[in-house]
Amino acid sequence: MKLYGSYTSPYVRHCRIVIDQLGLECDFIEADYAMSAEKSPSMKVPFLEDGDLQLTDSTSILLHFYNKSGKPFISSSEDMDVYAMINTVLDTAINLFLLENDDLTPESSNYLTRQASRIEKGLDALENSSILTADENNIGATRLICFLDWALFRNRISLDGRPKLQAFVDRMNTSAVIKKTAPAA
Repeated sequence: MKLYGSYTSPYVRHCRIVIDQLGLECDFIEADYAMSAEKSPSMKVPFLEDGDLQLTDSTSILLHFYNKSGKPFISSSEDMDVYAMINTVLDTAINLFLLENDDLTPESSNYLTRQASRIEKGLDALENSSILTADENNIGATRLICFLDWALFRNRISLDGRPKLQAFVDRMNTSAVIKKTAPAA
């Protein structure tokens, strides 16, 4: 298997963590915008090649890894819902981050203001989520730490006034696999 991506992408990081957790053999190939535009129809990272199979979304890649290992991916509707909410908030944060490169900010657009509010509402909901008690072997908890670490690394969010999320970040970052894949590393 070959996983293509960047070291700072939270989606790629999640895949790298799961590869390590499941003990899978997979080559990591650093990819930039040009390579992802050329090799992936979704023009984003991560993407995976496993023989003739090409996957272009982190969730399908993660599912593939779990299927290969024979372990369950997501076992309940509640866990799937939290995972999906984290993805929504993460996608929104990344889009706002990238739009700022074109000088498009929430201050210049009602739509982008709504998107910034989505991030804050999502963080408020996650502050009281049961996912905060899970460890890095829980798919949602791993997605959450990848999001939070990326957002903090890129100065996209503050956890001031969110002590449960801060405690979650502090606890998760004691894990060896979480530490070694951190975006600043």
